[in-house]
Amino acid sequence: MARRESAYPGGFDLLWHGAMTGTKDKGGAMAGGGDGVERGDAPGPATRLVHAGRDPAAQHGFVNPPVYRGSTVLFETTDALEANAGDYVYGRKGTPTFRALEAAIATMEGAEATRLAPSGLAAIALALLAFVEAGDHILVADSVYRPTRSLCDRLLARLGVETTYYDPLIGAGIEALIRENTRLVFTESPGSQTFEVQDIPAIARAAHARGLYVLMDNTWATPLYFKPFAHGVDVSIQAATKYIVGHADAMLGAVSANARAAPHIARSADLLGLCAGSEEAWLGLRGLRTLALRLERHWASGLEIARWLEARPEVARVLHPALPSHPGHALWTRDFLGASGLFSIVLQPAPRRAVAAMLDGLSLFAMGWSWGGYESLVVPFDPTGYRTATRWEAPGPALRLHIGLEDVADLKRDLEAGFARLAAHG
Repeated sequence: MARRESAYPGGFDLLWHGAMTGTKDKGGAMAGGGDGVERGDAPGPATRLVHAGRDPAAQHGFVNPPVYRGSTVLFETTDALEANAGDYVYGRKGTPTFRALEAAIATMEGAEATRLAPSGLAAIALALLAFVEAGDHILVADSVYRPTRSLCDRLLARLGVETTYYDPLIGAGIEALIRENTRLVFTESPGSQTFEVQDIPAIARAAHARGLYVLMDNTWATPLYFKPFAHGVDVSIQAATKYIVGHADAMLGAVSANARAAPHIARSADLLGLCAGSEEAWLGLRGLRTLALRLERHWASGLEIARWLEARPEVARVLHPALPSHPGHALWTRDFLGASGLFSIVLQPAPRRAVAAMLDGLSLFAMGWSWGGYESLVVPFDPTGYRTATRWEAPGPALRLHIGLEDVADLKRDLEAGFARLAAHG
């Protein structure tokens, strides 16, 4: 498990964890002509993304660390072998490539330490299994990523851990659900698919008052646009497959923890034998360097498309926290520093054949179960069959969109043609 860096060549302090980007206007867009970073004596987020986890002097002057592929680490003496002396002892326990990415993510998250996992779901499993045992009870947001739900219902239940799903808008009211054997609260804000914004500080205060750990899936906002540890979170989880890798070409997860939680994460990662692939870790480093630039474009393009969709007669509702019309907009404005390119829409009533015609004919938006890459994606969804603490009510079918890096005008034309097919088959 790599810990955050204290400095890097050039003298900037990487332990600074203040606000990483600046002001938003009332419509959810970045205000001002600069990059919005509060400067002072501290580096801005893009600067830290470029430099965190890099040590060119250790790589013979090359900018990027190489891909270290290896399982066996050799020791020169019996004493060194028996003491596991050295920075690296076995490939599964870390390589210079792993450590570079872990240190960079820990720096961006403001974490004590970060541990990589082979996927986002593996990172969620690692985080949950680090704290629970038979007889424990956990609280999980009803709007959580569906595979997280399956993990709780199928694996943790088999291990004797009970899950209660709660209304993501519960806020401080979570205290009423805490039992003597409750171990942790799992949050995800905004919620997967339906984009409820949780009051993370209120939940954290209630949980910590009872000695619980607070875990958060922070993939949507990334460490750039939500600072989990500043808002009371103990463990922040990233499906690094998404925005950190950013190119739809690697599976990767990351679990970052504060000082209280980090020993639990490290111990469980070692016991479970979890490690990322060497190539995947390198691709994560590659993607991380341009995260600030890409995410700014995802935010701007996504918000422009969301505003355009709000005015379309085919759309009943747009679920984007940066829109003033969103029920969680005030919380988003208070706690978040930006938005990504992922949001959902609810269509006016339409038969499945019309929705299929709309989606099947799209030329720029593709259909696929992921997001966070440079490409635009769309998938239909219906959470009514698996929500238990809340009820999903919508007048028509729902679509989740990821707005990629294409020209917005081209994406609008693609959707406009799709709406024409929707009407023709309605």
